Amino acid sequence: MQFPMAIIFPFRALRYNPDLVALPDVVTQPYDKITPTMQKDYYARSPFNLVRIILGQRHLDDNEADNVYIRAAAHFREWRRDGILKADDAPSLYAYTQTFVAPGSAAQVTRRGFIALGKLEDYSAGVVFRHEQTLSKPKSDRLNLLRATRAHCGQIFMLYNDSGEIDNALATDAPPAIEVGDEYGVVHRVWQVSDSARIAQVQLAMRDKQWIIADGHHRYETALNYRDERLAGALPSPDANAPYERVMMTLVNMESPGMVILPTHRVVQGLPNFSVEEFKSRIGPYFNVEEADPAIDAGRAAVQLREAGRIGNVFLAVTKSHAMLLHTPKCVGSALFGDLSLRQQALDVVLLHKCLLEGVLGISQEAIRNQDHVSYYRDAGEAMALVRSGAAQIAFLMNPCRAAQVRDIAFAGEVLPQKSTDFFPKLLSGLAIYALE
Repeated sequence: MQFPMAIIFPFRALRYNPDLVALPDVVTQPYDKITPTMQKDYYARSPFNLVRIILGQRHLDDNEADNVYIRAAAHFREWRRDGILKADDAPSLYAYTQTFVAPGSAAQVTRRGFIALGKLEDYSAGVVFRHEQTLSKPKSDRLNLLRATRAHCGQIFMLYNDSGEIDNALATDAPPAIEVGDEYGVVHRVWQVSDSARIAQVQLAMRDKQWIIADGHHRYETALNYRDERLAGALPSPDANAPYERVMMTLVNMESPGMVILPTHRVVQGLPNFSVEEFKSRIGPYFNVEEADPAIDAGRAAVQLREAGRIGNVFLAVTKSHAMLLHTPKCVGSALFGDLSLRQQALDVVLLHKCLLEGVLGISQEAIRNQDHVSYYRDAGEAMALVRSGAAQIAFLMNPCRAAQVRDIAFAGEVLPQKSTDFFPKLLSGLAIYALE
């Protein structure tokens, strides 16, 4: 019996030419983290900022002959032609570190990983695992971009489990080839590793790993869809080593001390006839409730949640004039959860969605998916300010999902609700580019 293997490849990355551009002016956050304000700022930084490719501005008169995808492909061709983007001389792996202070912390930590090409595998092969559902609209957008540019400009963030052998094999005292800070105070460093013996060592060590997609589910599935399109056109003699059989990724050991997942708080607005008293009267069958200081700030809320979370599931519900600690769920095993496993039902984010958003507040799954009444915030202070100003009705503050929970859910073939994990920091786009042609 042949067991599935995780296969990685070195590649000749396209990288920005430092003689022609300043790297801080051209790299970006991942496309799905770029707000309209950030997009505008990126455009202003440089005519060669990667945003013009990964998230270009749409025009009212866009048509089949001139649209965001065609303009992205034109920029990509021109930048390669003019030497703005240059291919490295040798196939390489790229050691990648991020040094940062996580929000709410005072300690500086470093997360280590490496950039490589990974062989695309269907989920059924048992090599790559997802932990979130994907939506069709973002995948359609990314597929159109990939068809036009035939390049992967952003990193898929993959997790694997290792004792540290792979990180040690890539460690070096040499100065980095790339060092750049981002808007969140994170310092990104990249080292090119071209030594064939070290590359082979990493390839061998990686073969028995399983990968979990931390960030980039839509991009991974887009790469699968593009591969299938190209395979259909290549029949009857497909090439297993064709460039479209591979995708660029950053692989990070989930045991890394720099593995940080932030909570994503939920804010509810626009519900007809919402009242705090009715909410309190309906919460009893689902959770035990303790009144908290209605003036609690974000810092104290985080401490209270962290301490209470050591014992079990807990949320802090904040309204304009109240704060309530919700703990000791009573709803596990109820019909609310449908066919979700007990492993899923034990997660804070699942309890929040099923018991509070759907059960108590009556928000449908479709409305949650469409963000009709539910918004998502990393900053607890911002979420609390919205409800205290009257702009929203209630905020649910929560603890982050743990890496071990993500691992167990993914390996069980299960998924979490949307916006369940917020891995920090994000991987910069533009440090390396994989051109299929």
